Amino acid sequence: MDDDGDALLSPPKKDLAELSQDPAFRELFKLQEGFEWNIAMRLIGTLDRLMAKGSDGQNDLLILSALDLIQGVLLLHPPSKSLFSREQNMNLLLDLLEPFNCPAIQSATLLTLVVALIDTPSNTRTFEGLDGLLTVTSLFKSRSTSREVKLKLIEFLYCYLMPETPSIPRADQRDSVPAMLQRSPSKLAGAFTAESRRKRTNSSGVPTLTTQEKQELLSRHLSNVEDLVKDLKNCAPFGGVVC
Repeated sequence: MDDDGDALLSPPKKDLAELSQDPAFRELFKLQEGFEWNIAMRLIGTLDRLMAKGSDGQNDLLILSALDLIQGVLLLHPPSKSLFSREQNMNLLLDLLEPFNCPAIQSATLLTLVVALIDTPSNTRTFEGLDGLLTVTSLFKSRSTSREVKLKLIEFLYCYLMPETPSIPRADQRDSVPAMLQRSPSKLAGAFTAESRRKRTNSSGVPTLTTQEKQELLSRHLSNVEDLVKDLKNCAPFGGVVC
């Protein structure tokens, strides 16, 4: 309410294409390039401290809020995804998938993982190196895992199996900001192209894997992976928002 007792209207929501032309947002985006003002880094630190406090209802709600904010910041500033190429940060997410965490936290963590991994092969290699596939498949096979979480795990595996197409520009490429902000999320249609059958290396030297190569990795921990790959052509994980 303002001084005259009138209700204040919320500003209209903008999509990413509109935000890229917003001077205030462009300035915020530039600030994320530096250590001092990077929001994702602060949120990861907050998440770490919350996890150290143990599990209770109020703390769980704060962890959920931190995960939601991390997802949003990574979508608004994709270069911040590189923070999860660090083992310490990736381990935070894997720890949140442990069975003692509530289903809501496990589901939110899986979505955060998808956002962190998509179009960022270096993060995926870190995830694999920390036995992330063992973590998610063990959770999937556990009888104590809720149906809701198992559905999210299947969606996560669909996204993981997609061919890798790194497209996040380097932080110092300021001229590419508007184009990147308007980049559409990856789509499942056309994912299985001839190029996806070849192993590639991106500009930073990080190897990218094809669906077949990742299928072989996943098969070490889970059976019937071929069925997941077949379904990949016809599904839209997480509503098609991030995959």
